[in-house]
Amino acid sequence: MSLINRVDDAGTSRRRLFSRSGMFRLKPIGSDEPEHGGFQRSMGLWQLVALSLGGLVGAGVFSLAGVVAHDHAGPGVLLSFLIAIVASAAAALCYAEFAGMVPGSGSAYTYLYASLGEVVGWAVGWDLLLEYTAIVAVVAISVSGYFAYLLEQVGLHLPAWSLGASGTGAGHRVDLFAALLCLLLAFVLSRGTRESARFETVLVVLKIVIVGVVVVAGAFHLAAGNYSPFLPFGLGGAVTGAATVFFAVYGYDAMSAAAEESKQAKTLLPKAIVVSLGIAAVIYLLVCLVLVGMQDYRDIDTASPFSSALASVGLAGLGTVVAVGGILGITTSAFANMLAVSRVWFAMSRDGLLPAYFARNHPKRQVPTRVIWPVGVGSALIAGFLPIGEAAELTNIGILAAFVLVAVSVVVLRRTRPDQPRTFRTPLVPLVPAIGVVFSLWLITNLEPVTWLRFGGWMVLGLVVYFLFGYRRSAERAKARVR
Repeated sequence: MSLINRVDDAGTSRRRLFSRSGMFRLKPIGSDEPEHGGFQRSMGLWQLVALSLGGLVGAGVFSLAGVVAHDHAGPGVLLSFLIAIVASAAAALCYAEFAGMVPGSGSAYTYLYASLGEVVGWAVGWDLLLEYTAIVAVVAISVSGYFAYLLEQVGLHLPAWSLGASGTGAGHRVDLFAALLCLLLAFVLSRGTRESARFETVLVVLKIVIVGVVVVAGAFHLAAGNYSPFLPFGLGGAVTGAATVFFAVYGYDAMSAAAEESKQAKTLLPKAIVVSLGIAAVIYLLVCLVLVGMQDYRDIDTASPFSSALASVGLAGLGTVVAVGGILGITTSAFANMLAVSRVWFAMSRDGLLPAYFARNHPKRQVPTRVIWPVGVGSALIAGFLPIGEAAELTNIGILAAFVLVAVSVVVLRRTRPDQPRTFRTPLVPLVPAIGVVFSLWLITNLEPVTWLRFGGWMVLGLVVYFLFGYRRSAERAKARVR
């Protein structure tokens, strides 16, 4: 072969690689039913709403509201949550449009594969595998602290070696409860969609009831003077607080990963996203209103904000109720994120981008147990042996990047596929997607350098895996060859 021919062939190969027949090939926007490896469709609207609320209402209620009020915004924490909810709603409305068009497992991974191309979907999906798993671990560590508090209330004390990862306290070796909780959640998820959805729904209802009791009890002890000055740190403090609490109000993305387990997914998923975010918004604003109304923001204990506020008005006895609510609230968040990562992993494997071994459901329970247990063990190891700060460094940037790309994709598909059937349409396009993009990019630029380094390293590894395995084994590539 002549040198000219070899150069021409190399150029053709490069053009093919960067084309719609190469790594930017699209996953068809097709019917609800996958070709193989489907799930049991058992979740109705309110089970989907409960799953979304499991991720939405958790740490924000039981810890972040107090931290932001004390450190950043004072009574303006109300404004912080309002800003974060508006920004999250912009992304949620974009997710809702995609959920109505592409009702398949995988959430942002599947949406981007169908709109921007395989390598973009892969990159987001690969990062979500780590992000969701790390979130499960972080949440489990938080629950462990509440659990130890409850045991102390009844006079039980766990051995020091089991109370936390090495370096988190004297004699600490492993956070035993956090690790066991991750394994317990994996066990529940492995029982089947119907059973696990019931488990999540019961916990969410109990959690909301407890939050309601605390809010009502605190509402009788509000002092108008505690709301003044409303912005002691200025408007900038409230905006900084919004960046902090934003991570508490995006749980709907985990729910969208379970699309194939929903009845009438194209119509129910968009409704569930909008309804759950609306309920969460009311809960957060009421919680903030009562929290800063009961106690001067400067006196709030950031370790246990609601307990300290209740104690300041003579309701210390409700501290145990808050601890139980904290355990339930944060556990439901861990459950939602573990379900999400297992479905993203399953979807990537079914598409040929990860080993097909993981794209097989349990023959009776119709859930991906081959994925659930590795996720459970992985999150247990992170929760058991990493301090919460180090585990938290593995989260956030990938989810924000997914928000940006999903919002951009809504605008792209409005232009490239204007006639594609949509059961829900994001309003005020491109304004609403632009709000989601701008806010998410702003948050990304404020993340710690170590987060960027972790993200870069994980993505480099992911691209190596993609080009050595996923690119050549892609199910869409195989279909194109047959055609």
